[in-house]
Amino acid sequence: MNRIILKMRNTLSFFILPAAWICGVRVDSLSENTCTVRVKHRWINQNPFKSLFWAVQGMAAEMAGGLLLMNKINKSGHSIAMLLVGSSSVFTKKATGKILFTYDMGKALDKLILDAVTTKLPQTITLNTNGVNQNGDVVSEFSFQWSVKLRSKF
Repeated sequence: MNRIILKMRNTLSFFILPAAWICGVRVDSLSENTCTVRVKHRWINQNPFKSLFWAVQGMAAEMAGGLLLMNKINKSGHSIAMLLVGSSSVFTKKATGKILFTYDMGKALDKLILDAVTTKLPQTITLNTNGVNQNGDVVSEFSFQWSVKLRSKF
């Protein structure tokens, strides 16, 4: 996705996800099978220990996989509901500086949507996203369980 469209999408997030926008969560790149979200440690998003607040990391991590899933659903042409049904996280290092969260398993989302459409049953998937600092160190690991279901037509 080109930079102009990403800039417009990040600007629109002010109206859709104001808390994430205020905290500096931004989509860095978005392609067919990969989404990268960035957030930089600043005063507005820090915890008392002078590192990136865990909830801000969670917003960025969830957005990486959730946005890619949302795009795949929109491109499928089907009316599919998506719902976050679970999450877990592990924090391995103090998060300072610029942190990138990347989800790059878009092919698994294609299969998930195909299964939901063909079986007409709810499907679940676990999306794992790691936060990586500027040095390449993993600072946090997130796991989100999403459920998708084909909406019934009346």
